[in-house]
Amino acid sequence: MTELQLPSKYLEAAVNEISKLPGIGKKNALRLALHILKQNEDYAKNLSDSILRLKTEIHFCKKCHTISDTDLCEICANPKRDNSLVCVVENVKDVLLIERTNQFNGLYHVLGGVISPIDGVSPMDLNISSLMERIAEGEISEVIFALPVTTEGDTTSFYIFKKLQDFPHVRISMLARGVSVGDELEYTDEATLARSLKDRVVYSVSL
Repeated sequence: MTELQLPSKYLEAAVNEISKLPGIGKKNALRLALHILKQNEDYAKNLSDSILRLKTEIHFCKKCHTISDTDLCEICANPKRDNSLVCVVENVKDVLLIERTNQFNGLYHVLGGVISPIDGVSPMDLNISSLMERIAEGEISEVIFALPVTTEGDTTSFYIFKKLQDFPHVRISMLARGVSVGDELEYTDEATLARSLKDRVVYSVSL
């Protein structure tokens, strides 16, 4: 593909940075850069300031690892949430998706990924030890696996399942298979996800 020839080194620098975003190629990056160029200076300043604050001021909840403006997120700090239920998810997007179903009143634990040796992601790279620490405190009675229905997601669920054998009082469940095999939660519609969460089943291992 022919490289875009741009008339300005500043435009080129902006296009190069924007094109690093997921799903954004050089042509779309150019379109977005030209859009920003057409706006007034306040727009560009507000955009750059918001991106900088996004990177420097956002916290990760010290309990569940989701995004927060404070050390403890609103969900973990909410006394009306059921502290005995913890839904284990891959990333922050999954928390937002499940919250939109209005079918879950427990807490979350964001792993920050799934085990994937081919990508160099090991259990030590994920927030698994902090999950075990939360469970060891004794308040959690059920752990719900809401991980992708993929080889990596199943491997991660099984790894945590083995760890949870040290806590026989904890019920281990998983989403009902309304979520298609090979899918991540973000590609599941809210009605299907809500039903899968409500009709969750006891976690089992197929040998």
